[in-house]
Amino acid sequence: MPLLCQLQGYVPCLYELLAALPGQLQPHVDSQEDLTFLWDIFGEKSLHSLVKIHEKLHYYEKQNPVPILHGAAVLADDLAEELQNKPLNSEIRELLKLLSKPNVKALLSVHDTVAQKNYDPVLPPMPDDIDDEEDSVKIIRLVKNREPLGATIKKDEQTGAIVVARIMRGGAADRSGLIHVGDELREVNGIPVEDKRPEEIIQILAQSQGAITFKIIPSIKEETPSKEGKMFIKALFDYDPNEDKAIPCKEAGLSFKKGDILQIMSQDDATWWQAKHAGDANPRAGLIPSKHFQERKQCARALGVVPMPGNPFPVRSFRLSRKDKKTNKSMYECKKSDQYDTADVPTYEEVTPYRRQTNEKYRLVVLVGPVGVGLNELKRKLLISDTQHYGVTVPHTTRAKRSQESDGVEYIFISKHLFETDVQNNKFIEYGEYKNNYYGTSIDSVRSVLAKNKVCLLDVQPHTVKHLRTLEFKPYVIFIKPPSIERLRETRKNAKIISGRDDQGAAKPFTEEDFQDMIKSAQIMENQYGHLFDKIIVNDDLTVAFNELKTTFDKLETEAHWVPVSWLHS
Repeated sequence: MPLLCQLQGYVPCLYELLAALPGQLQPHVDSQEDLTFLWDIFGEKSLHSLVKIHEKLHYYEKQNPVPILHGAAVLADDLAEELQNKPLNSEIRELLKLLSKPNVKALLSVHDTVAQKNYDPVLPPMPDDIDDEEDSVKIIRLVKNREPLGATIKKDEQTGAIVVARIMRGGAADRSGLIHVGDELREVNGIPVEDKRPEEIIQILAQSQGAITFKIIPSIKEETPSKEGKMFIKALFDYDPNEDKAIPCKEAGLSFKKGDILQIMSQDDATWWQAKHAGDANPRAGLIPSKHFQERKQCARALGVVPMPGNPFPVRSFRLSRKDKKTNKSMYECKKSDQYDTADVPTYEEVTPYRRQTNEKYRLVVLVGPVGVGLNELKRKLLISDTQHYGVTVPHTTRAKRSQESDGVEYIFISKHLFETDVQNNKFIEYGEYKNNYYGTSIDSVRSVLAKNKVCLLDVQPHTVKHLRTLEFKPYVIFIKPPSIERLRETRKNAKIISGRDDQGAAKPFTEEDFQDMIKSAQIMENQYGHLFDKIIVNDDLTVAFNELKTTFDKLETEAHWVPVSWLHS
């Protein structure tokens, strides 16, 4: 209401009102982007100048001053002609020189215009021979700073015309509201474009700064307004538009890394979506390949490539080095194929923020890493730090119980028949066979730890992770990664690795071959399953890695994290 009163009763001071307007509107503006837009509009120097001129004209019009004459410019010309016929002294020469200056002539012309109160622009007459069917032309002037224009163009295959292919959400073109998809581009800064390739026009736009003038034939299609996207996705691969030969405009592309959260702004194009990084204050969107298009590209790359079968995998802490496997004494024989799953191409995953509530069970924590990386030592330190808060599963086995063992402590001892029945009923997360005995980690053993209101620490092979990603467990996957091989040689030269050569789990010193195996195995894990990892911790120093792991756990229990939408809406 105060603002309305000012508008009604204080028109002569429109300039002051304009300067104060963004501040008065601030409590009523929803977002910082809108407020920044208002400041840019109302802070434009040219607008301030126009308002000042308007106020002056409005003031004199209201005072209704009577001009002394309406033809000062003509009078000045007559005076100059008269003085030419007089004896030229110093004063006459000075006056003639003054009257001949362009700025004085312009001032007198403005005086006559104001005196005649003729403020409207004079438009040229319409030509008599205009074609009623001729396309209407629109002249648009946009101010482009360092940011891209935010529009892509293409050549129409049928007509050969250069047309606007898409408008990037939040870009300069989108904010102006003057350019639309389907508009035909005729000129850029007075340069005709009908004989140019889109790449040449893009180069002209890229090199242009400040005001850019477009001559456009508007599209006859009506655009349906689209709302800002509320869909968020997690990127499961790295993307650099500069390396993508398929993208229509590299400058319009959005680069991202595996694990980045993106907000989808538009899915109007089935091939190229528009997105921005979640939380980015810049409203401008960029192009990314759509899920379907990216799947097609990745599958095309995989054609002709025969995936290598996965190595036999051990369970829990029974991890074997390559030397142990050479003896053909593998702890377990893998019962599930670890081959490349072409139906599960990692592209994007729709996600939503999730924060664990006080009455909810803890999220399952899955630890993944190569043999010898120190995963079991980190897990042991966590358990010791708070035995009431952290827990581990008890594995099942069909071998006979030894005298010093207790059922349900070291192992859960069951019959071979019952074990095989449970395998058929998919009750095991991982299982295998060693010396005619079965070993396995059951789903119920995970549930048992979570039911005690503890954080369950589960150590599995990476290909098992995708089977655990369910609404029930909501797993948080941490990859324990080795440092460089130089650091391994330096920090592990006196350490020992657990061997699976015998039932006692004897320890042996690390060898150079063990280090190389660890690095290679970690690279394979990260390349094939990195899209499933929520956190990567490099175990360079055990104490530092443990502290980072502990901090991660604390944040996991108190802060919001992005999780698949399916976990909350199943």
